Amino acid sequence: MISPSRSRTTDGGTTSGTTGPSDATGPSGAARPSSAPGAGSVLGARSATALVAVLAALTAVAPLATDMYVPGFPAMGDTLGASSSAIQLTMTGFLAGLVVGQLLIGPISDGLGRRRLLLGGAAGFVLFSLLCALAPNAPLLTGARFLQGVAGAAGMVLARAVLTDLFHGPDLPRRFALLSQIMGVAPIAAPVLGGAVLSVSTWRAVFAVLTAMGVLLLLAVLRTVPESLPPERRHPGGVTSTFRAMAALLGRRTFMGYVLVVAFAAAVLFAYISGSSFVFEKLHGVSPTVYSLIFATNAVGSLLGGAAFARLAGRVALNTLLTTGVGFLLLGALAQVLLVLTAGETLAGTWATLFTGTVGIGIVFPAAITLSQSLGRATPGAASALLGGLQFLFGALAAPLVGLFGDDSSLPMALIMLTAALGATLALALLARPWQRHGEPNPTAAGRR
Repeated sequence: MISPSRSRTTDGGTTSGTTGPSDATGPSGAARPSSAPGAGSVLGARSATALVAVLAALTAVAPLATDMYVPGFPAMGDTLGASSSAIQLTMTGFLAGLVVGQLLIGPISDGLGRRRLLLGGAAGFVLFSLLCALAPNAPLLTGARFLQGVAGAAGMVLARAVLTDLFHGPDLPRRFALLSQIMGVAPIAAPVLGGAVLSVSTWRAVFAVLTAMGVLLLLAVLRTVPESLPPERRHPGGVTSTFRAMAALLGRRTFMGYVLVVAFAAAVLFAYISGSSFVFEKLHGVSPTVYSLIFATNAVGSLLGGAAFARLAGRVALNTLLTTGVGFLLLGALAQVLLVLTAGETLAGTWATLFTGTVGIGIVFPAAITLSQSLGRATPGAASALLGGLQFLFGALAAPLVGLFGDDSSLPMALIMLTAALGATLALALLARPWQRHGEPNPTAAGRR
């Protein structure tokens, strides 16, 4: 699966000379096999599957920690003697931790390696989840949530980096498809799991469950995840040099195009998550149980999009799949706006348009992540940091906007989703330029630059 490479392609062309396995790409933008042993040869097929499963779990734990305790907000306010805004600030603190943690840990891992930081992040997640469970007041809970977010970010950012280290060619998009499906489902499943815990215990038990999850993940990392970046492949020059590399990635037009597609798609997703319960329960009068069914159905849409991507990734150019996903994203948001403006609020129409958008999300995430990580293969930790950091930053900015424009229509949610979908479309067309086939990891699907 992996063999020596002699060329590296950047946004501007190909440079000759011997390169490390982390940055090898072919003349068409396709990732060339590296000189390091691949996951299959190092681990064996069964161990590689176990590794991807653990990395998927590491990716899921932060989204679970984001939303699992949301059903307990009222009880938390009563227990801690805090206002609703003070309790909501604990969510903001966690999201800020996720952004800061990814931006710091990703580039640092390019110089220090992945495994130690993964172990430290998992151990920190256990500790800070426990502190959240024991927090006596809202300010301490907010501080613990910020640190929990920083620790949880390690799993998210390093999972993508480890996959980029070990998998190449058509294997890479299929692995990212799994991680993206987990990322899409975890925020949707989290409130349901949290509600189940709250039905038998208090909000503190939610953090106790997260602590237990952290312990299991720490043990799984110890047993399953090897060091994927040996010393000879690490970025020279220390931590300062790795952050300089991240700054260089910011200046790469095509790379940032794909990153911004992911970020705007995340804004669409967070706006949907933030506003859909209000739209369906208040405007359309459905019960919480029916809303859960609608939410689950739309989650299936994301899974179907991800499954279609994984099936087609080895045969269709990833840029073509990404363009298709962005098209679904834009179609769903535009149809929802037009529906409200012309036919008014309809349950079936809103459900159908949101389902269309979630199918697009299921395609966009793995396609854009694979392409950007392929272009950033020289410093996959830094590339992953920018991906994850901007993804959660845009999502955190979009979510509260839904509630600022009144509560008598679904139009604010639809307009925010449409604006973000248009942002993804512009980033794709003006920066990524998919017709040029940059970043294709599958040589058979990639076109010439």
